[in-house]
Amino acid sequence: MKLNLKAVRRAVVVAPHPDDEVIGAAGVIQALRRQGSMVRVIVVSNGAASHPDSAAWPPDRLIAARSRESLLALRRLGVTRDHVTFLGLPDGGLSARPELCRQLLNRAICQSRDLDMLVGPAMTDAHPDHRAVAAALWDTRFAGRRMTYQVWPPQRARVARGRTVTLAGGAAAKRSLIQMHRTQLGAITDDPHGFAIARHELAVFAHPVEQFVEDRR
Repeated sequence: MKLNLKAVRRAVVVAPHPDDEVIGAAGVIQALRRQGSMVRVIVVSNGAASHPDSAAWPPDRLIAARSRESLLALRRLGVTRDHVTFLGLPDGGLSARPELCRQLLNRAICQSRDLDMLVGPAMTDAHPDHRAVAAALWDTRFAGRRMTYQVWPPQRARVARGRTVTLAGGAAAKRSLIQMHRTQLGAITDDPHGFAIARHELAVFAHPVEQFVEDRR
């Protein structure tokens, strides 16, 4: 069943890391912007932990690059820099700072008034940072619709109670957006233990039909 977005005029999309916003919710962002709705994106962590042993990409350079990658991809979806907030919390350490994560997220969300929908990671996501953000959002005061998406593990199986949004342009468009995150796709070569999205993971992430579950409480 398709996710009905017609009544949504103002929404916030929360990404645990730079790139989760396009992997998990590019279709929602695109659909909302095309109908003239306001979309604010909040990126929680700084993304610095993907290549901790790279000499060529120390944390400051990597953080700046990952932020820039998100901004470029979001611009293609119609979201400008003034509608993107980077909280800058430690990548890989969100579960160790639950109260700070909750406080900063709540403050950032409250800056957008009259929100209709909040989109964020699912509590069932396999990544601990994603679960930490989901827990923080659970404690955030918000009266509108809450939708969740799951990134890890990559999967195409239909989600129970899921609602779908299809990115215009299909898999090629989704892949192109993800590929703007070059630091996560093998561009950094001097860290043998660094992270890179594998080919089979990219194939799943690039699927244009995104799935969301409504978080009812």
